[in-house]
Amino acid sequence: MGRFGPWRPLGWVGFPVKAAAAAHALACVAVAAGALVWAPAGYTAELRVQPGTSLQPVIEAAASGDTIRLAAGRHAGPLLIDRTLSLVGEPGAVLTGPGLGSVVTVTAPEVQIRGMEITGSGLDVPAMDSAILVKESAPRADIRDNHLVDNLFGVYLHGAAGSIVQDNVITGRKDLRLAEAGNGVSIWNAPDAKVIGNTISHGRDGIFVKVSKHNTFENNTFSDLRFAIHYMYTHDSRIIGNRSRGNHVGWAIMYSERLEIRDNVSDNDRDHGLMLNSTNASQVVGNTVRGGGEKCVFVYNANVNRIVENWFEGCPIGIHFTAGSEGNVMTGNAFVANRMQVKYVGTRYLDWTSEGRGNYWSDNPAYDLDGDGIADRPYRPNDVMDEILWTLPQAKVLVSSPAVQMIRWAQARFPALYPGGVVDSAPLMRPPQMTRADAS
Repeated sequence: MGRFGPWRPLGWVGFPVKAAAAAHALACVAVAAGALVWAPAGYTAELRVQPGTSLQPVIEAAASGDTIRLAAGRHAGPLLIDRTLSLVGEPGAVLTGPGLGSVVTVTAPEVQIRGMEITGSGLDVPAMDSAILVKESAPRADIRDNHLVDNLFGVYLHGAAGSIVQDNVITGRKDLRLAEAGNGVSIWNAPDAKVIGNTISHGRDGIFVKVSKHNTFENNTFSDLRFAIHYMYTHDSRIIGNRSRGNHVGWAIMYSERLEIRDNVSDNDRDHGLMLNSTNASQVVGNTVRGGGEKCVFVYNANVNRIVENWFEGCPIGIHFTAGSEGNVMTGNAFVANRMQVKYVGTRYLDWTSEGRGNYWSDNPAYDLDGDGIADRPYRPNDVMDEILWTLPQAKVLVSSPAVQMIRWAQARFPALYPGGVVDSAPLMRPPQMTRADAS
């Protein structure tokens, strides 16, 4: 029995102990490498571990609230963290797994992991082999300032509610086929999880979230992935200020509701910048999509969304709107230099105007005699020949024929001949002044 109460073992360390509190410092015994350290119960300790020291016994001897600090050099995993503590790497600290399973598995709440490189997970997708796997019993994990490299999954929050993944660099495996690869950050049923300020590249998806709610993904950067952010059955969440470049799709949002998708940038993604598939009652505001390989935006069976103040530029198709999407508000958007501004296959009339204000169309040869900033004639991005060419691509050989030109001339002068489709009854004369995320 010590002066401060019962003594407890802290574990085997490779450097003298630095106590977290003055009383603890007086009670701790500083020993040479490999000695067993004791400290009074009720106090937290900071343990500095040298490379070559077995880490798991240190974790097993630690108490709730302790900090284990890894000195520069290579440390061997895997690790199981089953108590609340902080695992902190000094500059140059590397935690290496054996190539099987997860390098770090967390099963206790409020664990912090920061400041180290972690590599060497296994390749078993069903087993969720990760640099850091956080289980459902481990809410409010804090994972930040790490470099997670050459793992199957970077961070997997499997039911770990309220966790945060922030300011990490996550680089996936480059030697795997897409079907074999994992995601930078995977989230399953982890309400209130936050993924903020990370740089994620290579692998399958940057962030994949399924069956969750109240998540925030903000100010992340993505490259060389399938989808930058992939939503499935996730509601009441926010995607704010992220940047996607050179991925297949920037923001793939599926079967989700009541999302805020704001101020994101998709730059030269190969298929679409933004895809809304069965996404409802969401706000899509202030985003920029530029140079998409196929479509800036693909809207499929998405209903009652506000798609406003966005900038869609330089895509073969500005927006592809299909599959019975209804009740959407489209206003204040800028469609700039897309080869085809709109592709809509349907017979219903869709007026993309709200409260007397429509969208800007760079190919609209409009005039504004009263100077109110609204063009004096409606804008129709498509005509009946466009629909024929979409359904019968072989008809392209006739696109410059006199008959086709006559049909288009007649429709332009007699709007009643239009079979339906998109119309903007109050097109803007100039692009809207919006605070766009892509200043460059």
